Amino acid sequence: MAERRRFLSVRDGEWAFAVVGLPLALLGGVYAFAVLYAGTLLSLTVLGLPFVVAALLGARGLGALHRRLVGRLLGERVEAPAEVPRPAGVFARGRVVLSDPVAWRSLLYLVLRLPLGVLGFVTAVAIPLGCVWLVGFPLWVRLLQPGARPADWLDAASVVLGVVLLSAVPGAIRSLSEANRRLARLLLGPARAQQRVRELETARAVLLADNTDQFRRLERDLHDGTQARLVALAITLSLADDALSSADGPDLRRLRTLVERARTQTDDTVAELRRLTRGVHPVALDGGLGEALPGLAATSPVPVTVRLDLRERPHPAVARALYFCAAELLTNVAKHSGAGSAELTACAADGRIRLSVRDDGHGGAALGTGTGTGLTGLAERLAAVDGALRVDSPPGGPTVVTAELPTRLC
Repeated sequence: MAERRRFLSVRDGEWAFAVVGLPLALLGGVYAFAVLYAGTLLSLTVLGLPFVVAALLGARGLGALHRRLVGRLLGERVEAPAEVPRPAGVFARGRVVLSDPVAWRSLLYLVLRLPLGVLGFVTAVAIPLGCVWLVGFPLWVRLLQPGARPADWLDAASVVLGVVLLSAVPGAIRSLSEANRRLARLLLGPARAQQRVRELETARAVLLADNTDQFRRLERDLHDGTQARLVALAITLSLADDALSSADGPDLRRLRTLVERARTQTDDTVAELRRLTRGVHPVALDGGLGEALPGLAATSPVPVTVRLDLRERPHPAVARALYFCAAELLTNVAKHSGAGSAELTACAADGRIRLSVRDDGHGGAALGTGTGTGLTGLAERLAAVDGALRVDSPPGGPTVVTAELPTRLC
Protein backbone atom coordinates (compact mmCIF):
# COMPACT_ATOMS: atom_id res chain seq x y z
CA MET A 1 0.00 0.00 0.00
CA ALA A 2 2.84 2.39 0.79
CA GLU A 3 4.41 1.70 -2.61
CA ARG A 4 1.05 2.27 -4.30
CA ARG A 5 0.54 5.59 -2.52
CA ARG A 6 4.08 6.64 -3.50
CA PHE A 7 3.31 5.80 -7.14
CA LEU A 8 0.07 7.76 -7.10
CA SER A 9 1.61 10.82 -5.44
CA VAL A 10 2.93 13.47 -7.81
CA ARG A 11 5.12 16.39 -6.83
CA ASP A 12 4.20 19.91 -7.90
CA GLY A 13 7.36 20.11 -9.97
CA GLU A 14 6.31 17.09 -12.03
CA TRP A 15 2.98 18.71 -12.87
CA ALA A 16 4.72 21.97 -13.74
CA PHE A 17 7.29 20.20 -15.90
CA ALA A 18 4.55 18.43 -17.85
CA VAL A 19 2.81 21.76 -18.55
CA VAL A 20 5.66 24.28 -18.81
CA GLY A 21 7.99 21.85 -20.55
CA LEU A 22 5.81 21.58 -23.66
CA PRO A 23 6.81 24.92 -25.26
CA LEU A 24 10.50 24.19 -24.71
CA ALA A 25 10.04 20.63 -26.02
CA LEU A 26 8.29 21.98 -29.14
CA LEU A 27 11.02 24.55 -29.65
CA GLY A 28 13.76 21.96 -29.27
CA GLY A 29 12.04 19.38 -31.46
CA VAL A 30 11.36 21.83 -34.27
CA TYR A 31 14.93 23.09 -34.01
CA ALA A 32 16.37 19.57 -34.16
CA PHE A 33 14.29 18.50 -37.18
CA ALA A 34 15.01 21.80 -38.94
CA VAL A 35 18.72 21.33 -38.34
CA LEU A 36 18.67 17.78 -39.66
CA TYR A 37 16.63 18.77 -42.72
CA ALA A 38 18.60 21.89 -43.57
CA GLY A 39 21.93 20.22 -42.79
CA THR A 40 21.10 17.43 -45.23
CA LEU A 41 20.18 19.93 -47.96
CA LEU A 42 23.27 22.06 -47.39
CA SER A 43 25.68 19.15 -46.99
CA LEU A 44 26.72 19.38 -50.64
CA THR A 45 27.46 23.12 -50.48
CA VAL A 46 30.16 25.19 -48.83
CA LEU A 47 27.60 26.37 -46.28
CA GLY A 48 26.94 22.86 -45.02
CA LEU A 49 29.72 22.48 -42.45
CA PRO A 50 29.48 26.01 -40.99
CA PHE A 51 25.73 25.57 -40.65
CA VAL A 52 26.11 22.24 -38.84
CA VAL A 53 28.77 23.72 -36.52
CA ALA A 54 26.48 26.61 -35.56
CA ALA A 55 23.52 24.24 -35.20
CA LEU A 56 25.43 21.94 -32.85
CA LEU A 57 26.43 24.88 -30.67
CA GLY A 58 22.76 25.88 -30.55
CA ALA A 59 21.78 22.32 -29.60
CA ARG A 60 24.27 22.51 -26.71
CA GLY A 61 22.61 25.73 -25.51
CA LEU A 62 19.10 24.26 -25.70
CA GLY A 63 20.36 21.18 -23.90
CA ALA A 64 21.61 23.41 -21.08
CA LEU A 65 18.14 25.00 -20.79
CA HIS A 66 16.51 21.57 -20.57
CA ARG A 67 19.11 20.45 -18.02
CA ARG A 68 18.30 23.41 -15.76
CA LEU A 69 14.56 22.81 -16.15
CA VAL A 70 14.92 19.14 -15.25
CA GLY A 71 17.01 20.04 -12.21
CA ARG A 72 14.63 22.75 -10.97
CA LEU A 73 11.29 20.99 -11.51
CA LEU A 74 12.10 17.27 -11.44
CA GLY A 75 14.87 17.45 -8.86
CA GLU A 76 17.28 15.55 -11.12
CA ARG A 77 20.71 17.14 -10.92
CA VAL A 78 22.55 16.40 -14.16
CA GLU A 79 26.21 17.34 -14.13
CA ALA A 80 27.07 19.95 -16.73
CA PRO A 81 29.46 18.71 -19.44
CA ALA A 82 32.80 20.37 -20.04
CA GLU A 83 32.94 23.39 -22.29
CA VAL A 84 33.93 22.93 -25.92
CA PRO A 85 37.71 23.39 -26.30
CA ARG A 86 38.75 26.49 -28.22
CA PRO A 87 41.88 25.71 -30.19
CA ALA A 88 43.53 28.32 -32.37
CA GLY A 89 42.13 28.62 -35.87
CA VAL A 90 38.61 28.56 -37.31
CA PHE A 91 38.96 25.15 -38.94
CA ALA A 92 40.33 23.59 -35.75
CA ARG A 93 37.40 24.95 -33.73
CA GLY A 94 34.91 23.70 -36.30
CA ARG A 95 36.49 20.25 -36.23
CA VAL A 96 36.25 20.17 -32.43
CA VAL A 97 32.54 21.07 -32.51
CA LEU A 98 31.78 18.51 -35.22
CA SER A 99 33.44 15.78 -33.16
CA ASP A 100 31.84 16.89 -29.87
CA PRO A 101 29.72 13.97 -28.56
CA VAL A 102 27.88 16.24 -26.11
CA ALA A 103 26.48 18.39 -28.92
CA TRP A 104 25.26 15.39 -30.93
CA ARG A 105 23.72 13.83 -27.84
CA SER A 106 21.97 17.13 -27.06
CA LEU A 107 20.54 17.12 -30.58
CA LEU A 108 19.28 13.57 -30.07
CA TYR A 109 17.76 14.63 -26.73
CA LEU A 110 15.80 17.40 -28.45
CA VAL A 111 14.36 14.86 -30.91
CA LEU A 112 13.33 12.39 -28.21
CA ARG A 113 12.10 15.06 -25.81
CA LEU A 114 9.41 16.21 -28.28
CA PRO A 115 7.10 13.14 -27.99
CA LEU A 116 7.66 12.98 -24.24
CA GLY A 117 6.73 16.65 -23.93
CA VAL A 118 3.55 16.19 -25.93
CA LEU A 119 2.60 13.09 -23.92
CA GLY A 120 3.26 14.92 -20.67
CA PHE A 121 1.06 17.87 -21.62
CA VAL A 122 -1.73 15.60 -22.83
CA THR A 123 -1.54 13.59 -19.60
CA ALA A 124 -1.43 16.60 -17.29
CA VAL A 125 -3.94 18.86 -19.07
CA ALA A 126 -5.95 17.23 -21.87
CA ILE A 127 -6.83 13.97 -20.11
CA PRO A 128 -7.97 15.62 -16.82
CA LEU A 129 -10.16 18.03 -18.82
CA GLY A 130 -11.56 15.12 -20.79
CA CYS A 131 -12.23 13.24 -17.54
CA VAL A 132 -14.14 16.23 -16.18
CA TRP A 133 -16.24 16.21 -19.34
CA LEU A 134 -16.87 12.45 -19.06
CA VAL A 135 -17.84 12.61 -15.38
CA GLY A 136 -20.19 15.50 -16.07
CA PHE A 137 -21.52 13.98 -19.31
CA PRO A 138 -24.99 13.19 -17.88
CA LEU A 139 -25.31 16.81 -16.75
CA TRP A 140 -24.00 18.34 -20.00
CA VAL A 141 -26.43 16.24 -22.07
CA ARG A 142 -29.38 17.34 -20.00
CA LEU A 143 -28.36 20.99 -20.14
CA LEU A 144 -27.95 20.95 -23.91
CA GLN A 145 -31.03 18.85 -24.78
CA PRO A 146 -34.51 20.21 -24.00
CA GLY A 147 -36.96 18.01 -22.22
CA ALA A 148 -36.53 15.15 -19.81
CA ARG A 149 -33.97 12.46 -20.63
CA PRO A 150 -33.99 9.16 -18.75
CA ALA A 151 -30.70 7.85 -17.35
CA ASP A 152 -29.16 5.01 -19.38
CA TRP A 153 -26.02 2.86 -19.42
CA LEU A 154 -24.09 5.54 -21.33
CA ASP A 155 -24.35 7.95 -18.40
CA ALA A 156 -22.97 5.38 -15.95
CA ALA A 157 -20.23 4.27 -18.38
CA SER A 158 -19.04 7.84 -18.95
CA VAL A 159 -18.80 8.52 -15.21
CA VAL A 160 -16.92 5.25 -14.54
CA LEU A 161 -14.57 5.83 -17.49
CA GLY A 162 -13.86 9.40 -16.37
CA VAL A 163 -13.06 8.33 -12.80
CA VAL A 164 -10.82 5.46 -13.98
CA LEU A 165 -8.86 7.68 -16.38
CA LEU A 166 -8.53 10.43 -13.79
CA SER A 167 -7.16 8.00 -11.20
CA ALA A 168 -4.52 6.85 -13.72
CA VAL A 169 -3.24 10.37 -14.40
CA PRO A 170 -0.88 10.67 -11.36
CA GLY A 171 0.81 7.37 -12.12
CA ALA A 172 1.20 8.30 -15.78
CA ILE A 173 2.73 11.67 -14.91
CA ARG A 174 5.11 10.03 -12.48
CA SER A 175 6.17 7.47 -15.11
CA LEU A 176 6.72 10.19 -17.72
CA SER A 177 8.72 12.24 -15.20
CA GLU A 178 10.97 9.26 -14.52
CA ALA A 179 11.42 8.76 -18.26
CA ASN A 180 12.43 12.43 -18.60
CA ARG A 181 14.91 12.07 -15.73
CA ARG A 182 16.52 9.04 -17.32
CA LEU A 183 16.67 10.70 -20.72
CA ALA A 184 18.34 13.76 -19.22
CA ARG A 185 20.85 11.63 -17.31
CA LEU A 186 21.66 9.65 -20.45
CA LEU A 187 22.00 12.45 -23.00
CA LEU A 188 22.52 15.81 -21.26
CA GLY A 189 25.38 14.94 -18.96
CA PRO A 190 29.07 14.65 -19.82
CA ALA A 191 30.15 12.08 -22.36
CA ARG A 192 31.23 8.79 -20.82
CA ALA A 193 34.90 9.47 -21.63
CA GLN A 194 34.72 12.97 -20.09
CA GLN A 195 32.89 11.66 -17.03
CA ARG A 196 35.48 8.92 -16.62
CA VAL A 197 38.30 11.47 -16.81
CA ARG A 198 36.59 13.58 -14.13
CA GLU A 199 36.06 10.56 -11.89
CA LEU A 200 39.72 9.57 -12.23
CA GLU A 201 40.88 13.14 -11.56
CA THR A 202 38.70 13.34 -8.45
CA ALA A 203 39.80 9.90 -7.29
CA ARG A 204 43.45 10.82 -7.82
CA ALA A 205 43.06 14.05 -5.85
CA VAL A 206 41.31 12.22 -3.00
CA LEU A 207 43.94 9.48 -2.99
CA LEU A 208 46.80 11.99 -2.95
CA ALA A 209 45.17 13.97 -0.15
CA ASP A 210 44.49 10.78 1.82
CA ASN A 211 48.07 9.55 1.37
CA THR A 212 49.44 12.97 2.33
CA ASP A 213 47.36 12.97 5.51
CA GLN A 214 48.50 9.45 6.34
CA PHE A 215 52.17 10.32 5.84
CA ARG A 216 51.83 13.47 7.95
CA ARG A 217 50.04 11.53 10.69
CA LEU A 218 52.71 8.82 10.54
CA GLU A 219 55.47 11.44 10.72
CA ARG A 220 53.77 13.15 13.67
CA ASP A 221 53.28 9.84 15.51
CA LEU A 222 56.89 8.85 14.90
CA HIS A 223 58.14 12.23 16.09
CA ASP A 224 55.87 12.69 19.09
CA GLY A 225 55.44 9.07 20.12
CA THR A 226 58.09 6.61 18.99
CA GLN A 227 60.96 9.09 19.03
CA ALA A 228 60.08 10.20 22.57
CA ARG A 229 59.97 6.55 23.70
CA LEU A 230 63.40 5.89 22.17
CA VAL A 231 64.83 8.98 23.86
CA ALA A 232 63.44 7.79 27.19
CA LEU A 233 64.97 4.34 26.54
CA ALA A 234 68.35 5.93 25.79
CA ILE A 235 68.19 7.92 29.03
CA THR A 236 67.33 4.77 30.99
CA LEU A 237 70.25 2.89 29.45
CA SER A 238 72.54 5.83 30.22
CA LEU A 239 71.43 5.73 33.85
CA ALA A 240 72.05 1.98 33.89
CA ASP A 241 75.55 2.58 32.55
CA ASP A 242 76.15 5.12 35.32
CA ALA A 243 74.95 2.58 37.89
CA LEU A 244 77.43 0.02 36.52
CA SER A 245 80.39 2.39 36.54
CA SER A 246 79.78 3.81 40.02
CA ALA A 247 82.95 4.35 42.13
CA ASP A 248 81.35 2.42 45.01
CA GLY A 249 80.60 -0.54 42.78
CA PRO A 250 77.45 -1.49 40.89
CA ASP A 251 74.15 -0.70 42.59
CA LEU A 252 72.39 -3.94 41.74
CA ARG A 253 68.98 -2.90 43.06
CA ARG A 254 68.96 0.35 41.08
CA LEU A 255 70.42 -1.45 38.08
CA ARG A 256 67.67 -4.08 38.17
CA THR A 257 65.01 -1.32 38.35
CA LEU A 258 66.54 0.47 35.36
CA VAL A 259 66.75 -2.75 33.32
CA GLU A 260 63.08 -3.50 34.04
CA ARG A 261 62.18 0.03 33.00
CA ALA A 262 64.23 -0.31 29.81
CA ARG A 263 62.50 -3.60 29.00
CA THR A 264 59.07 -2.02 29.50
CA GLN A 265 60.04 0.95 27.34
CA THR A 266 61.29 -1.41 24.63
CA ASP A 267 58.02 -3.38 24.65
CA ASP A 268 55.99 -0.15 24.45
CA THR A 269 58.12 1.10 21.54
CA VAL A 270 57.74 -2.16 19.62
CA ALA A 271 53.97 -2.09 20.21
CA GLU A 272 53.83 1.52 18.99
CA LEU A 273 55.77 0.63 15.83
CA ARG A 274 53.44 -2.30 15.16
CA ARG A 275 50.42 -0.03 15.54
CA LEU A 276 51.88 2.47 13.08
CA THR A 277 52.86 -0.11 10.48
CA ARG A 278 49.44 -1.77 10.77
CA GLY A 279 47.90 1.44 9.38
CA VAL A 280 50.22 1.30 6.37
CA HIS A 281 49.71 -2.37 5.57
CA PRO A 282 47.51 -4.59 7.75
CA VAL A 283 49.40 -7.69 8.80
CA ALA A 284 46.14 -9.64 8.59
CA LEU A 285 46.17 -9.25 4.80
CA ASP A 286 49.31 -11.35 4.51
CA GLY A 287 47.06 -14.40 4.55
CA GLY A 288 44.55 -12.88 2.11
CA LEU A 289 41.03 -11.56 2.55
CA GLY A 290 39.78 -15.04 3.43
CA GLU A 291 41.67 -14.81 6.72
CA ALA A 292 41.59 -11.04 7.25
CA LEU A 293 37.82 -10.44 7.06
CA PRO A 294 36.80 -13.07 9.66
CA GLY A 295 39.49 -11.71 11.98
CA LEU A 296 38.17 -8.20 11.45
CA ALA A 297 34.59 -9.30 12.14
CA ALA A 298 35.69 -11.04 15.34
CA THR A 299 36.87 -7.71 16.78
CA SER A 300 33.50 -6.00 16.23
CA PRO A 301 31.41 -5.33 19.36
CA VAL A 302 28.31 -6.19 17.30
CA PRO A 303 27.97 -9.92 16.44
CA VAL A 304 28.85 -10.34 12.77
CA THR A 305 28.07 -13.33 10.56
CA VAL A 306 30.66 -13.77 7.81
CA ARG A 307 29.94 -15.41 4.44
CA LEU A 308 32.81 -15.60 1.95
CA ASP A 309 33.04 -16.92 -1.60
CA LEU A 310 36.42 -15.70 -2.81
CA ARG A 311 37.17 -17.76 -5.89
CA GLU A 312 39.61 -15.16 -7.21
CA ARG A 313 42.43 -13.48 -5.30
CA PRO A 314 42.19 -9.71 -5.86
CA HIS A 315 45.05 -7.33 -6.54
CA PRO A 316 46.83 -6.28 -3.30
CA ALA A 317 45.67 -2.68 -3.70
CA VAL A 318 42.08 -3.87 -4.16
CA ALA A 319 42.34 -6.20 -1.16
CA ARG A 320 43.70 -3.37 0.98
CA ALA A 321 40.92 -0.99 -0.09
CA LEU A 322 38.30 -3.65 0.57
CA TYR A 323 39.75 -4.46 4.00
CA PHE A 324 39.68 -0.82 5.12
CA CYS A 325 36.18 -0.46 3.62
CA ALA A 326 34.95 -3.42 5.71
CA ALA A 327 36.67 -2.02 8.79
CA GLU A 328 35.01 1.37 8.40
CA LEU A 329 31.58 -0.10 7.68
CA LEU A 330 31.73 -2.35 10.74
CA THR A 331 32.85 0.64 12.80
CA ASN A 332 29.83 2.59 11.53
CA VAL A 333 27.55 -0.30 12.47
CA ALA A 334 28.93 -0.33 16.02
CA LYS A 335 28.84 3.46 16.46
CA HIS A 336 25.78 4.72 14.64
CA SER A 337 23.33 1.98 13.60
CA GLY A 338 22.03 0.73 16.97
CA ALA A 339 22.07 -2.76 15.45
CA GLY A 340 21.99 -6.00 17.40
CA SER A 341 23.60 -8.07 14.65
CA ALA A 342 25.27 -7.65 11.28
CA GLU A 343 26.25 -9.75 8.30
CA LEU A 344 29.39 -9.37 6.18
CA THR A 345 29.36 -11.00 2.74
CA ALA A 346 32.16 -11.06 0.18
CA CYS A 347 32.25 -12.85 -3.15
CA ALA A 348 34.70 -12.67 -6.04
CA ALA A 349 33.97 -14.02 -9.50
CA ASP A 350 34.19 -13.00 -13.17
CA GLY A 351 36.74 -10.28 -12.50
CA ARG A 352 34.64 -8.45 -9.88
CA ILE A 353 34.63 -8.58 -6.10
CA ARG A 354 31.61 -7.47 -4.08
CA LEU A 355 31.49 -6.82 -0.36
CA SER A 356 28.30 -5.99 1.51
CA VAL A 357 27.62 -5.23 5.14
CA ARG A 358 24.03 -5.57 6.36
CA ASP A 359 22.74 -4.61 9.80
CA ASP A 360 19.36 -4.63 11.52
CA GLY A 361 19.72 -1.09 12.89
CA HIS A 362 17.47 1.94 12.60
CA GLY A 363 18.59 2.86 9.04
CA GLY A 364 18.81 6.35 7.62
CA ALA A 365 22.41 6.11 6.38
CA ALA A 366 23.16 8.01 3.17
CA LEU A 367 25.97 9.31 1.05
CA GLY A 368 26.38 12.90 2.24
CA THR A 369 27.26 16.01 0.28
CA GLY A 370 30.58 16.60 2.01
CA THR A 371 33.76 15.19 0.53
CA GLY A 372 36.39 13.15 2.26
CA THR A 373 34.28 12.16 5.26
CA GLY A 374 31.92 9.33 6.21
CA LEU A 375 30.39 7.18 3.49
CA THR A 376 31.11 9.87 0.91
CA GLY A 377 34.81 9.79 1.71
CA LEU A 378 34.74 5.99 1.57
CA ALA A 379 33.10 6.12 -1.87
CA GLU A 380 35.77 8.55 -3.08
CA ARG A 381 38.57 6.31 -1.84
CA LEU A 382 36.99 3.28 -3.54
CA ALA A 383 36.76 5.26 -6.79
CA ALA A 384 40.56 5.50 -6.73
CA VAL A 385 40.67 1.76 -7.44
CA ASP A 386 37.74 1.89 -9.90
CA GLY A 387 35.23 0.84 -7.25
CA ALA A 388 31.71 1.99 -6.40
CA LEU A 389 29.68 2.19 -3.19
CA ARG A 390 25.90 1.76 -2.94
CA VAL A 391 23.83 2.48 0.15
CA ASP A 392 20.32 1.13 0.76
CA SER A 393 19.14 2.33 4.16
CA PRO A 394 15.44 3.18 4.47
CA PRO A 395 14.24 4.70 7.77
CA GLY A 396 13.71 1.87 10.22
CA GLY A 397 16.30 -0.32 8.52
CA PRO A 398 17.77 -2.60 7.54
CA THR A 399 20.89 -0.97 6.12
CA VAL A 400 22.84 -2.63 3.31
CA VAL A 401 26.06 -1.03 2.08
CA THR A 402 27.69 -2.67 -0.93
CA ALA A 403 31.16 -2.05 -2.33
CA GLU A 404 32.04 -3.44 -5.76
CA LEU A 405 35.52 -3.37 -7.26
CA PRO A 406 37.45 -5.10 -10.04
CA THR A 407 39.75 -7.87 -8.87
CA ARG A 408 42.50 -6.61 -11.18
CA LEU A 409 43.75 -3.10 -11.90
CA CYS A 410 44.58 -2.37 -15.53
